[in-house]
Order: sequence, then C-alpha cells, then structure tokens
Amino acid sequence: MGGNGSVVTTANGTAFVYNNPFGGFWVADPADPFSGAARPNAWTPPLNVSWDFGADRIYGVNLGGLFVLEPFITPALFQKYPNAVDEWTLSEAMRADEAGGGIGQIEEHYKTFITEPDIAEIAGAGLNWIRVPIGFWAIETWEGEPFLESTSWQYFLRILGWARKYGLRVLLDLHALPGSQNGVSLSYSLSPVNFMNGNMGLANAQRALYYIRVLTEFVSQPAYRDLIPIFGIVNEALVGVIGMEQISSFYLQAHDMIRGITGFGAGNGPYIAIHDGFQGLTVWQGFLAGSDRIMLDQHPYLGFGAVQTDPIAAPAPNGLAGGVWPKRACDSWAPSTNARRARSAFGVTITGEFTGTFNDCGLFVSGVGANSTNPQCPEYDDWRNFNATMKEGLANFVRASYDAFGDWFFWTWKIGAAASGEIEAPLWSYQLGLRNGWIPSDPRTFVGTCAALGTAEQPWNGTFAGWQTGAPTSSVAPSSRTSLAFPPSLSNIVVPMTLLPTYTPTGTITTLSVPTTFTRAPKSVTAGVDGWFDKQDTAGGVTTVAGCGYPDEYNGIFSTTPTAPCTGPTAAAGATTVPGPAATAATTAGAV
Repeated sequence: MGGNGSVVTTANGTAFVYNNPFGGFWVADPADPFSGAARPNAWTPPLNVSWDFGADRIYGVNLGGLFVLEPFITPALFQKYPNAVDEWTLSEAMRADEAGGGIGQIEEHYKTFITEPDIAEIAGAGLNWIRVPIGFWAIETWEGEPFLESTSWQYFLRILGWARKYGLRVLLDLHALPGSQNGVSLSYSLSPVNFMNGNMGLANAQRALYYIRVLTEFVSQPAYRDLIPIFGIVNEALVGVIGMEQISSFYLQAHDMIRGITGFGAGNGPYIAIHDGFQGLTVWQGFLAGSDRIMLDQHPYLGFGAVQTDPIAAPAPNGLAGGVWPKRACDSWAPSTNARRARSAFGVTITGEFTGTFNDCGLFVSGVGANSTNPQCPEYDDWRNFNATMKEGLANFVRASYDAFGDWFFWTWKIGAAASGEIEAPLWSYQLGLRNGWIPSDPRTFVGTCAALGTAEQPWNGTFAGWQTGAPTSSVAPSSRTSLAFPPSLSNIVVPMTLLPTYTPTGTITTLSVPTTFTRAPKSVTAGVDGWFDKQDTAGGVTTVAGCGYPDEYNGIFSTTPTAPCTGPTAAAGATTVPGPAATAATTAGAV
C-alpha cells in the first residue's frame, strides 16, 4: 500500500515513483488479491463502495488501440505493412511475414503499449475510470479469421489487476463484433455491415450474443462486479444502416439474456451501456422503459465534417483563450447531455468517447491514406512548438467538453509514435497533453465552464427513476416485447428471413480464464472465481449447423441463392465458405 511519493516495484522487478497529488493510494495484498480498498483520489469512492451514478462523476480515459488496433493510434505497425488498413489486413500481413516477427508482433504490442506505470499515471492524473475496448477474438476465432486468438484476454486480466491496485473502475467495451457492426477500421474491418444486417446478419448476431453471454458470466463474478460496473455490449453500431427497430430488438434480447444471468436490481451484474448509434440522444428518450440498468453512451466528435479553421489561440467570449471552440463545445453538447434532457428522459448517460480537438488533423486519423484537407494541420500537429496561448486555448476547449458531458471518457490515453519516432496525432493523446500542458492537470476544474460562457441549459434534479439504477421490480412493458420481438426483419437480405443462415447452440462453451498467480491467497478468498458466475447457465455455445454451408460472414454473398432452410445433415446450396470455431485456445478453460 502506498500514496504519493511511494515506490512501486513491478512484476519484472523494475521500480517507479507513484505520483498522486490528489490523495489517492494503491493497494496490493497477495493474501487478498480481490481487495477493493484502493482509491485513485480523495473524491472517488474505493472499489468496495458502490458507485452512485447520480452523485459520483466519471472522469475517465480510454485504452484505445491496445486490444483493438487502429492505424492512427499505433501508426508504426501499419506503416510497416503499407497495404494494411485495419486489424484484419494487418493480421494477414503479419502472418505472411514470419521473418519480420509474424503475428507475434501483436502480442509484443499488448506487452508494451500500456504498462503498469501508465495505469498509475492515469490514477495520479485525477481520473477514476478506464474504458477498455476488446475484440471478440479475445474469446475465440473461427476458421478464416486472421486475428491473434484469445491472447489479448490474458493481457486484459493484467489490466484488471492494475486497475484494482490503483482503484480505477473499468468499463468493458466489446468494440468489435463478428460481421462488423459498422464496417470501419475501428471495428477491425473495412467491410459491409453484416451484424443485424445482410444475409449473415442474424447468424452474426447470434454469435455476438454468445460472446456477450461469456463476458457477462465473467464480469458478474463477485470478485469482479465492483471492478467492472459497466459493460458496453456493442460499440458504435451503424444504426443508419442496421435500423432502429433491428438494433432495439437486439438490445432487448441482450438485456434479457444478461439479466437472466445476473439477476435483477442494483449490485446484480453490470450496467448495460448501449451506444446512440450516432442518431442523437433524443431518439432514445423512453427507450425500453422499465429495463434494468441500461445506460446510454454517446461519442460526439466535432472534427469529422466541414473543414474548421477558426483559430483556438484567440480570446473566447469570456476573455480566455480558445476562440469560438469552448462555447461551441458547450452549445453543441450541453443542451442534450449536461442540460440533463438525456438523463431525465432516458436515465444514466455517459460520453464514452470524445477528444481534445475539433479537426481531423493527424496521421491516419481518418484512416490509412486519408489525409486531412485542413490547411491548419501543420500548426495543430506541431505539438512541440505550441505556445502558451495555444495550450491554454486547447485546455479551455477540453474543460468546456468536460462540463458539457458531466461523465466522460477521453479518447484516448496514448498515441504511439509513428515510424518517424514522433507522435503525429498529438491532440488525441491524453497522456501527451497532460505532460505538456494542454490537458488540465486537475479534471475537476471544468465545473461551471458552460454557464460562464452563456450556454443555456435546463438543470437536472439529480434523481433517476428506480428502474434506471436497479430497482428490483424493474420490468419491460409487454408492448415493447411484442414490438421488438427477436429476430426482427433484417434489411439488405436477398432471401426471406426463414432462409437466412443461423447457428445452433450445441457447441462447447468457452469459459474465460482467471488469473493463476494468486498462490499466496487462501482458498477461501479465491474459491468460486472460475470465470463463470451462473452455474445454472448450461446451454451450449453457438456453432454451425452440421451439414450446412454458409456464405462469408463478412459479406454475406451467396454463391447460389438458397430456396429452402438448411436444418440437417444435407448441405444447403449457396455456401461459399464454412465458418466454424477454431481449436480451443490455451487461454480458455473447458465447458461448464
């Protein structure tokens, strides 16, 4: 145990000084490895005290690019393989380059990109949550998927251990689903959307529900439920393509499955975070009223649209640096979020992603080969030469964003160096901004920023409805269940719903592994920590139907259009590939 100025010795024997001026302290007790006594700062409750979403504020940061690789976060990896544009093509290129390190380069990235000093620095910066994106391949891969299977789960467990040590709560974000929920590189694959859309949309949704189930079983264990109070089940589903009815049906199905595992009411499993699908917060008002602890997550960015050239190194309306940008952040986001409309009409509302810039400057920010047309990019990318006014303007924009959101996670903690050795997307790095003066050293300094800038907002009374925060009598209205029956009719299909490929729940269940390093802890402490919370949940895992062929799960193209359902040993027409589970990975245990 130690506070500000204490020396921390890491697992590999190296040491560093823990700098925390905010009253936080770390706790590491080998005899009590699931201790919840640590706290990152004086204003954040320790892990063993329940988080109050009405009173406690989330000051968080993402660990983007750690377990789901993105070109602008880890540019050097993509520059080594110029034809790689997403993690799929990067993984293929690495597998073809054994002489250059092969797919093992990704594990080396897991080992070195985020280390214990990073997590300690996050706690020492006055933050109290981390959002950790993972891909479905943390659990398993199927034949034809090039990702490094299951390995990231072991490093995710390492992150959980460090988060517990420094008192940081975790939002687990399932960032990438089979078939791709948005078809962009941040979900691992530049491809058509084949989740709840297209000919493989239903099968991919079944597989996604299975992975959500496996993760829910893990995070609902008593040893982890206080550490991981939020589970984001689908990151940035492209609702404009999928459809509101379709994604809502999936969310209701996921809600019922999750609560069937966890039970209902506060303390029984995590909050379920759903993304607004870039439809705006007001679209979701009244969504699934009576559901148990569903929260709304938005990811607002100003930089992707028209070129913005208003200077930030200029006075704002309040006389401080920042130009038009602090007030624009407040006016864009506070009326719907911090003005409490979303909290009043929906419930708990968070900002799972935003960043410290209002433009698309930076290497690979818009993707490999996509260069910004903003003429000011050389100025904004040249972070080593920012003057004091520039830094203060950026800091004021960030403070205004904090105030507009109330509960937030900055995207992202760290940007890796490019092949040049420089960080070439600097305004996306919380760590770089914190160390160099354009990220506020105390995140609490935002309070009142929007009011001072004259942004009109309707105050929230600070009270959520009981069902929004876990009243045990929560129940979804029967009318919602009727109108959102699963599966709904999917879009962009070339056959009737009855002919769409599906999977069967007869496979071996994958149970996520737990740490094996608790050799000094008594069995009374570690008993029952086995990766599977609900021992009554014994249904099988999803797998292909024996004898049936399937189109490619990432484009859904039939070679021959089927005319009858495939339910038995005779293969159906129309198959181009036959996906299926790969061999069980070393990082998973056997069936439950």
